[in-house]
Amino acid sequence: MNLAAAVPWIRLTSISFIAALSLLSPVQAQNQPPQPLDPNDPNTLRPITQNNSLLSIDSGNRLLKEAEDAVSGQRYDVAAKKLQEARQVFNQLSNFYQDLNSSFSGIDNKVSDSQRTKALNTAQLRDEATFRLALVHRAQNQPELAVPLLIQIIKSQNPTRELGKKAYQQLFELGFVDAPYPRQGGNPPSSSSQK
Repeated sequence: MNLAAAVPWIRLTSISFIAALSLLSPVQAQNQPPQPLDPNDPNTLRPITQNNSLLSIDSGNRLLKEAEDAVSGQRYDVAAKKLQEARQVFNQLSNFYQDLNSSFSGIDNKVSDSQRTKALNTAQLRDEATFRLALVHRAQNQPELAVPLLIQIIKSQNPTRELGKKAYQQLFELGFVDAPYPRQGGNPPSSSSQK
């Protein structure tokens, strides 16, 4: 082994480790969330509890519940804030799960599929929070804030899915669009058949 090549690496690693430790004050170290490794048995892994984590489905659902309570009390400003926070949580989760899905695609299909499912589920929750936020904006007589959200839902969900249909119905009720969907009496004619 070339000792001359190893010494700078060891020195750099030691310096990095010491620098990282110096950034943590004793108070911060004591208030850290549970670690995934048991210090007494580092070979036994346990999941980090996500009940207190801001970046979790539980956190997003808690924000949705708080928004629902605020709507019940007609505190629409509070509801809008909570729904916006829930949208952000679910959007970040969906993006992270999608990134993991892409990273494992072709390497481990079971892991990739699991992350894809989580990405889809959290995207659905994001779109539901977005729909509720659009309704709150309607209740506040702010259609200019509701319309872009409703269009985002249709783009994400597709107009043929239930939430996409509900979003389009809101656009129709607001007068932003003038053609109802789905149309009564069958499928609309395709644009290629109209000449």
